[in-house]
Amino acid sequence: MHSVALLTASYAKDIERFSLLSESIDTWLSGYTRHYVLVNDEDVPLFERFGSDKRVIVPASRYLPKWLFALPPALQFISRRVWLSLLSSPVHGWHIQQILKIAGVLNAPEQRVCILDSDNLFFREFDVGQYAGGEKTPLFVTPKAIAADAPLHALWLRTIDQLLGVNDRSFPADDYVGNALVWDRDTARAMTGAIKAATGLNWALALCRKKKFSEYLLYGHFVASSPAHLATHQVTEDSIAVSHWDDTRLDRPAIEAMMRAASPEQVALCIQSYSSTSVDDIRDVFRLNSRDRRAPSLSPDHMGEVAAFEVPKTR
Repeated sequence: MHSVALLTASYAKDIERFSLLSESIDTWLSGYTRHYVLVNDEDVPLFERFGSDKRVIVPASRYLPKWLFALPPALQFISRRVWLSLLSSPVHGWHIQQILKIAGVLNAPEQRVCILDSDNLFFREFDVGQYAGGEKTPLFVTPKAIAADAPLHALWLRTIDQLLGVNDRSFPADDYVGNALVWDRDTARAMTGAIKAATGLNWALALCRKKKFSEYLLYGHFVASSPAHLATHQVTEDSIAVSHWDDTRLDRPAIEAMMRAASPEQVALCIQSYSSTSVDDIRDVFRLNSRDRRAPSLSPDHMGEVAAFEVPKTR
């Protein structure tokens, strides 16, 4: 079995969602060595309370190149965080998080890394080491899901083709975007090497200059384009996460329904932050679910004691 780490790139505005993710990891997950949490340098004090012997808070500057630096918050003129670059046009925070994920995997002592965005949480017991640490790395794919006119994914994929030197692209194309995805460190190193070979640039600089990309599509299509690396991955169409991708706000009954509808193999829940779903509602549903699953089962002789149990209040 290969060693397995968890990795999250987060920031101050996502701290409540990250708090729930970390609570769910501590409640339900086993089989990992460390959880690396990469945050903006000024956010480190906010995240330090989550640190433990298994959770390490890492300042972004440790992994970002020296020619890339954050514009101080006092000088920000737009709501999105901006990084200035001596070698490219300014870079926004979403791209920085993608770069940090790649850098975090490259620098991890562990061979496999399960990448968890802040809007994920786990709601069932899960041995991530058994899932991610085997002979082959699980690679989630949705086949033929990207149409040529897809407004975002098709654009990202065409950028990735340039980064990897892919000249023959056909649509519909496979989609590798998902939640709780696993990367292999050596494969990620080979991927960044392929970017340098195709562009003549350091991989981080190439990404800063292109900007419109997806780290998950980048990794998936690199693996798919390399028979040697594809042979070291186990391709699957079954995600371990049940996900809400659109911008519809979910109420508590809808969140509960998502959990109930999850297959036995689905152990994680992702409700995208841009849906504006209440974190409090997600937390309440998560804690009630955890409480129910942790509660001791009652034998027929003890059914009369049900009234002694506290009944959870609903909002």
